[in-house]
Amino acid sequence: MTLRDETTRQLRRLTLERQRKSRVPGVFAGVVRGGGLAWSAGIGAARVEDLDTPPSDDDQFLVASNTKTFTATLVMQLRDEGRLSLDDTLDTFIPEVKHGGLTIRQCLSHASGMQREPVGDVWETLENPTPERLVHDFNDAERVHAPHRTWHYSNLVYSMLGELVARVDGRPWYDALRARILDPLEMRRTTVGFDGAHAQGYYVPPFTDVPVAEPVMELRGMDPCGGLASTGADLARWSAFVADPVAEVLSPDTVDEMCSPQLVMDVERWTAAMGLGFFLVRSGTRLYAGHTGGMPGHITAVFTDREASTGGVVLTNSGTTDDIAGWAIALADHVTDHDPVEPEPWRPGTELPEELAELVGRWYTEGSPFDFSVRQGRLEARAPSLPAHKPSSVFEKIDRDLYRTVAGREHGELLRVTRDESGRVRKLNWATYLVTREPLAFADHDHT
Repeated sequence: MTLRDETTRQLRRLTLERQRKSRVPGVFAGVVRGGGLAWSAGIGAARVEDLDTPPSDDDQFLVASNTKTFTATLVMQLRDEGRLSLDDTLDTFIPEVKHGGLTIRQCLSHASGMQREPVGDVWETLENPTPERLVHDFNDAERVHAPHRTWHYSNLVYSMLGELVARVDGRPWYDALRARILDPLEMRRTTVGFDGAHAQGYYVPPFTDVPVAEPVMELRGMDPCGGLASTGADLARWSAFVADPVAEVLSPDTVDEMCSPQLVMDVERWTAAMGLGFFLVRSGTRLYAGHTGGMPGHITAVFTDREASTGGVVLTNSGTTDDIAGWAIALADHVTDHDPVEPEPWRPGTELPEELAELVGRWYTEGSPFDFSVRQGRLEARAPSLPAHKPSSVFEKIDRDLYRTVAGREHGELLRVTRDESGRVRKLNWATYLVTREPLAFADHDHT
């Protein structure tokens, strides 16, 4: 999709303003729509020795904890294959684990209460455990909160999820990632650590303007929580997948599940929640699914508004970049506000199924009205007072006069149609509640 010239000018200005404010040596920023980068820009320098060469969409950055969204996707693939359940405990697959009751769901949503980092001061020594040492020391780690008591971020737990993937899938974590996600999505430049052209990472001191080059850590057993390097082009493919999942990689229903809140992250304002591997961040009325990442010299973010199919990608080579999530979201918001996707035209339906003809029109339940209609051959129901942003209830037929609610109010519940001796519809029961053509008090119900 081509954006208007004024939109692209404003995106560059917004990026330049934030680059200057955070004093970032180099940034690659992009907006994703229609399956790829609708706009992108490199500003500053990939390396301070060459101030005239900005980062490109093929330069790798350390994407750090953005890696967690990939590890979570691997876990959900295994779940969909029937090889594990989210309510299985970690020790089911890693029997060395002695922390009882630690479920996979808790691990994915940072609800386990386990400590943040592996045993030892890894961020001081910059020495990370091997996969074997990670598992060996896990039982010495502290469970600092009761499960589900609070959202408590844990790199340690996500690294253990990588070990779980390796054991269930029968190959190392990165081999599974490559075969299951990266190759199918053609993310050829996403690797463990740097492999080829990349941006040098820096620390920019607060009282000077001379960046200090940062070392590249070897994460080893911690790779599944933060070991990936990637490019703007590859992460655009990832954002496009989150917006419009490829079923061969992961079912769209499962991606919906991953983007459903499990635990509130921001308990003060309720602007952010944790899904299954994704941060869920609200911007006005929009909801973004994504993640941030931070390693010495690199701060990055990828956030996607799935409803608008629009994502923001920001990769920086500074370890002190401000509000990276807000930066990525601001880019996507600007495009949605000023260059929205043109909606599909309304299209007439082609048939009104005979068994639904008698169901259309106004019905009442608990004294309140609901309008039943048929759209594209499917039965829907909507309260006249329902806000425009709330979805209608949608029904799927499972048997004669029996339907399952598959979206909206009473999702999952049954709608049962009762007919009289002549075959005419007499009443409905929705989630067991009586539904009639006329408004009735509960006292008016015929209980025979």
